[in-house]
Amino acid sequence: MDINILTVFILAIFVGFEIITKVPPTLHTPLMSGSNAISGIAVVGAIISTKIDGGALGHTLVLLLWSLRQSM
Repeated sequence: MDINILTVFILAIFVGFEIITKVPPTLHTPLMSGSNAISGIAVVGAIISTKIDGGALGHTLVLLLWSLRQSM
C-alpha cells in the first residue's frame, strides 16, 4: 500500500473526528434527520427493485410495509 494514501486516510480520520465533536447539539438533530431520510430513500429503492423482480419476496415486503403504514 502506498504510504501517501495511508497518511491521508489517517489524517482524514483525525480531522473528521475533530470536526464532528465540535458540532453543537442543536445542529446534530437536523443533520441526523437528513441522514435518516437518505437511508430511508435507499431502503425504498431496494424494496421497489425487489418488487420489480416479480418474486414472492418483493410482494411480501410491500405487504409488510403497507400493513405497518396502516397501523401508524
